[in-house]
Amino acid sequence: MPASNLPIVELPSGEKVPQLGQGTWRMGENARARKEEIAALKLGLDLGMTLIDTAEMYGNGGAEEVVAEAVRGRRDDCFIVSKVLAENSTRDRTIAACEKSLKRLKTDRIDLYLLHWRGRPRLDEALAGFEALIAAGAIRYWGVSNFDVDDMEELVALSGGTNCASNQVLYNLRRRGIEAGLLPWCRSRGIPIMAYSPIEQGRLVRDRTLTQIAIRHRATPVQIALAWVLRHGDMMVIPKATTLEHVRDNRAALDIRLTEQDLGELNRGFPPPKGKRPLELL
Repeated sequence: MPASNLPIVELPSGEKVPQLGQGTWRMGENARARKEEIAALKLGLDLGMTLIDTAEMYGNGGAEEVVAEAVRGRRDDCFIVSKVLAENSTRDRTIAACEKSLKRLKTDRIDLYLLHWRGRPRLDEALAGFEALIAAGAIRYWGVSNFDVDDMEELVALSGGTNCASNQVLYNLRRRGIEAGLLPWCRSRGIPIMAYSPIEQGRLVRDRTLTQIAIRHRATPVQIALAWVLRHGDMMVIPKATTLEHVRDNRAALDIRLTEQDLGELNRGFPPPKGKRPLELL
């Protein structure tokens, strides 16, 4: 079990993982940035953010290689999430893709392996691959990413489909659609959400409402946006950071307690959905 002093989220198995983790999208694409990326991930581990999310798609595997360097010597303290591309989600190609990810990650197992999004292969093909990988000890749990309610209902109707450990989706102040459908659906079935792009890839930084609230808390607008997502204690959150300052800022967002006044202002500035919306992607 990963060691962390952060708030935790419980998986369906009962295993506990840190609520605040680290994302790696766009890492591993630039050799000149590699040293800084590794240093940022290492600092995050030092601060308890031992949940690291990556994917075979990120940097064509380069992000997984960055993760391998960051966790070297402390793999057992980490909870590593990776993803298989939709086009690789037949049984045999899922297994082959996982084997390649394991080599890039320099590890013998992936803690949580996700289907990155729906593709042409049937879902039962991906499940067969996941089950074979679990039997072989190559992965510990499996889940999905970018699945809407209809996708989840199809998934759980399949044999073994209720073993889904998480659904990773886009969620932030500007992308609140899951509140009207997917979030309550997953909660009612004990499937935790993992929120990606919780600060809209930094595009929330100049928002006036966030700035005003940040001044009251002596924080940054990004920290307020992140704290707003983290207020869901049953949701894993995986912001990316490539500088040491940004890593520390992300960790400090856990210490911010938004008031009813804050939440009211955020609801006015970023209205919740009035009805179900299609799942948004980035």
